[in-house]
Amino acid sequence: MKLLNPRGFGLVCASAAVAAGLVLAGCANTVEGTATVDQAQVTAYKAEVASSSAAASSSKAAADIAKATADNCDPFRKNTGTAVDRYNEFVDAHDASAADQNAKRDAAATALEDAAKAIETQVSASGPALPADLAGKFTDYVTAARALAAEIRKMSAGSSVAPLNDASKKVNDALTAVRNACPTK
Repeated sequence: MKLLNPRGFGLVCASAAVAAGLVLAGCANTVEGTATVDQAQVTAYKAEVASSSAAASSSKAAADIAKATADNCDPFRKNTGTAVDRYNEFVDAHDASAADQNAKRDAAATALEDAAKAIETQVSASGPALPADLAGKFTDYVTAARALAAEIRKMSAGSSVAPLNDASKKVNDALTAVRNACPTK
């Protein structure tokens, strides 16, 4: 068995002692004074964080508005298109005193009521993300469509068309207002 080399062992021990001494000497020095914060850096950091947060919030809000607008404007065209078609079919049947005018009257009223309900449901689902002015235009259409449906249901072969025409004008005005407010495709 080989014994330890005393010179090598001494060299290793001396090196370890020097290293330990250097570590202890380095940790033993203290810096006098009180730690302080650079207020200019703190202020700049806080401003940067606030700006970044505001930009993120603004971007999310813009995306929410765009989605709510599309979620309402896109189906509006389809829903109201069907209602307009059924209404025009009823008017043609009424003007011609056609045998199916009562069936077309009921189909027109139902189509308007269905459109109003679908639009009202979507506006409600969008909540505050839908801009208030656009939501108001949708609500005006819903009110006008329901009023026209009520007038249609009152119609018979000999009824005056004046109340129907007045209600129809309000629906047309509301339709135009929404179409003008919605982005074009």
